[in-house]
Amino acid sequence: MFYKDERLALFIDGSNLYAAAKALGFDIDYKLLRQEFMRRGKLLRAFYYTALLENDEYSPIRPLVDWLHYNGFTMVTKPAKEYTDSMGRRKVKGNMDIELTVDAMELAPRVDHIVLFSGDGDFRPLIASLQRQGVRVSVVSTIRSQPPMISDELRRQADNFIELEDLRDVIGRPPREMPSEPRSVAAAGGH
Repeated sequence: MFYKDERLALFIDGSNLYAAAKALGFDIDYKLLRQEFMRRGKLLRAFYYTALLENDEYSPIRPLVDWLHYNGFTMVTKPAKEYTDSMGRRKVKGNMDIELTVDAMELAPRVDHIVLFSGDGDFRPLIASLQRQGVRVSVVSTIRSQPPMISDELRRQADNFIELEDLRDVIGRPPREMPSEPRSVAAAGGH
């Protein structure tokens, strides 16, 4: 439930939202996403969190990050850490949970409603704290993927759960076939 006069902030866990939309078979049009939530309330901020591979000459997410930055999103990025696991496989680690949590706690006194785009159960204590401060929290993720992309405890803690599949017609578009580029400008609104 949204109220037209409430001050609203979006907190987007980039890799989590990307994975949820991909599991449902569509891409997010971020221009439409921002417009949808501007329609639902007084949108103060739309934060997007992602880790970036700094040492790659071309990062497939770079065009999306640039587009979002120029189109009203507050970008929060940090370098991803590369490491080799015990099996000798190259892995990338770039958790943005702490950055998102700190920003949400700082903004809480100035908003009425926070929309968290993530299914990560680690955010349950954050939601509980925001609620104690009088902030309503909606979570956007999906239970329609196999397996579901949202933890049960996060869904139970939230004031409102928004099924990502139900937003497909409002903020989605068919995925582009780019197996070598998991994210591209296409995911950012086609600009």
